[in-house]
Amino acid sequence: MKVVITFLTSLLALSSAFAATSSKPNIVFILADDLGFAEISANGSDRYKTPNIDSLAKSGVRFNHFYTAPLCGPSRALILTGRYAFRTGAVTQDACGTIIREGKNAEVMAPAVLKKAGYTSAMIGKWGQILPSGDAAQWGFDHMLSFKGSGIYWNKTAAANWVQKYQLSGDKEGEGGVRANPGPYNIDDKKFSMSDTEYMPDLMQGDAFAFLRKHQSKPFFLYYSLSPVHGQILPTPDSAPPDLNADAATRFAKLYEDNINYMDKLVGNLLAELDRLKLRENTVIFFMGDNGTGKANADRATIGGRRLIGQKGSMEEGGGLVPLIVSWPGVTPANKLNENLSDASDLLPTFAEIADAPLPKDRIIDGKSLVSQLKGGTDSPRKWAFTQLGGHWHVREAGWKMNEEGQLFDMKNAPFEEIAVAADAKDEASVAARQRLSAVLAELNPSAGFKGEGDGRGSKKQKKKKVALDQGDEPSTREPKPAAKTTATETPPANAEDAERAAKFDRLDKDKTGKLTREYYTTHQSDPDGANKRFDKFDVNKDGIVTREEYINNGSKKSK
Repeated sequence: MKVVITFLTSLLALSSAFAATSSKPNIVFILADDLGFAEISANGSDRYKTPNIDSLAKSGVRFNHFYTAPLCGPSRALILTGRYAFRTGAVTQDACGTIIREGKNAEVMAPAVLKKAGYTSAMIGKWGQILPSGDAAQWGFDHMLSFKGSGIYWNKTAAANWVQKYQLSGDKEGEGGVRANPGPYNIDDKKFSMSDTEYMPDLMQGDAFAFLRKHQSKPFFLYYSLSPVHGQILPTPDSAPPDLNADAATRFAKLYEDNINYMDKLVGNLLAELDRLKLRENTVIFFMGDNGTGKANADRATIGGRRLIGQKGSMEEGGGLVPLIVSWPGVTPANKLNENLSDASDLLPTFAEIADAPLPKDRIIDGKSLVSQLKGGTDSPRKWAFTQLGGHWHVREAGWKMNEEGQLFDMKNAPFEEIAVAADAKDEASVAARQRLSAVLAELNPSAGFKGEGDGRGSKKQKKKKVALDQGDEPSTREPKPAAKTTATETPPANAEDAERAAKFDRLDKDKTGKLTREYYTTHQSDPDGANKRFDKFDVNKDGIVTREEYINNGSKKSK
């Protein structure tokens, strides 16, 4: 009898262990603010040491070519919807607040997708400035700690004291100036005010730990949007007293390094808490930067003594290339470097596949799941990554990049250099790349969706624009159609440049009449004044109509 009882006890223990290991994985997504690719030591940073983040890389997969939108709002919208900005409207900082959130055309975000698979979700950290169209709960989160603004660390009184003590000055992004005034912060439906001794990153981490403890018995999704290292850069609780004999730039650089160190410490503490709760083995951890390094710090973010070209807000490599590390115990191979191209739209499909959750069927999801690559696979379902900010976009493949103007760049020296390729270049590699990337942009057709003016930084003068798809249709349900192919009656383009201009004309000529009037052309451009001048150049015979042939011949560089 004793043997039977022992056997049954062992069987029950085995069943319990099996149930625990076979339950759906938890997902923890850590998003660092303004942390660029060259600011973690796993990526080869010259200046910064991030041992806890590096430990994630050693236990999982580190992506070497992962791209997102170059500013925080558009980047976060891309992460949560899996859809490019020209579809959602999140093309600029301001425009993120106008994402459709009600009715049949409402965007669907990650927590709502995961909820269908039984996940409880929390949003902790930066939110209100980025997606002010309702609070996080309206997008499917079950718990939230949120505040207005970016770079929130101390309350205004404490921030003023730190600025005085460290003799910080200036009003550049992140360089002193007492501008951080978070006001109340929210935990679910309750409002709280920070005391003079409270540090927002610690408050956020405490709330994250409470969420983990409360929901450790069922699958959860934690969207953990950190304050570091967005300006206003101030001392951390671990910062040493200031060296007032050093110049202001040196003091600021030291504080910025302190903030990276503290962010890394927060990651380490989170890993330790997951271990303590015995959750780590069944939790997939993502660590990502939301855009490139801020301008005030970009010159110091070097790898092998070289600065990345571009920074936060730019369409160059340093604007959208960000760190991404994924660690999934028992699934991801250790210390794996992934050289495939991917972008932030891939995250939602990845979350969904991990959770075995269905993706929305009534809209285009641009992302491709990374799960097979997380398991060690080397093949990728995508050959290019797409980036948009405001009225600018480009498509990037291994070795090449093409922007909305049809400019081709040789990326062999990326991320440190982008080499413009002449439009009339005849070498086989660039001609083939131009044709491939032109075809990708023609199929995506971003110009037929939402567009923003300028650089997308959020100026009040910048408004969300959209070329009409069809009368009365919203972009969530009616996607831009690919440009029509050249018909047998049209003159075939003579070279790659002409082919690009032909594709542009075909995207504009939605009714396929082969003609554009001045009114139609100018109203479908983001700069009406410049558009009028271009129309005059195209319309050689001054009949008020630009034909396809005129557009190709009179807009090319050879005609100048």
